[in-house]
Amino acid sequence: MDIGVTQNARQVENLSWRHQDGGYDAESITLDISAFTAGTHYPNGYVRSGTPLGKITATGLFGPYDNAASDGREVCAGVLAAFTPVPAGGRDAGAALFFAGVIKASKLPITIDTAGKADLAAWIRFV
Repeated sequence: MDIGVTQNARQVENLSWRHQDGGYDAESITLDISAFTAGTHYPNGYVRSGTPLGKITATGLFGPYDNAASDGREVCAGVLAAFTPVPAGGRDAGAALFFAGVIKASKLPITIDTAGKADLAAWIRFV
């Protein structure tokens, strides 16, 4: 019997970017964890909700939106609907893509540029 003290890391969800008055639509996706940067996108072992995402053309997986990319991620497809733990070994992770609704742009953990907002204009309203 082990009665030693253990410590588990926890992540507190921050959904302040989601507009309270509006509903939203989300779909199941898979994140390509190798496309994310540890200190920037998952500083605590979790990819933060509200992170802008783009779909990698070659694999169909999702990575961080980057308007300067040339692999499909230059088109913003939506934002991560809820924080997602990064699996050990950098394996891909199941997640949800927020692709339609109302977003408080100032509360997103990573800013979406004008081009990214234009990509989402038919589905997402920014306030």
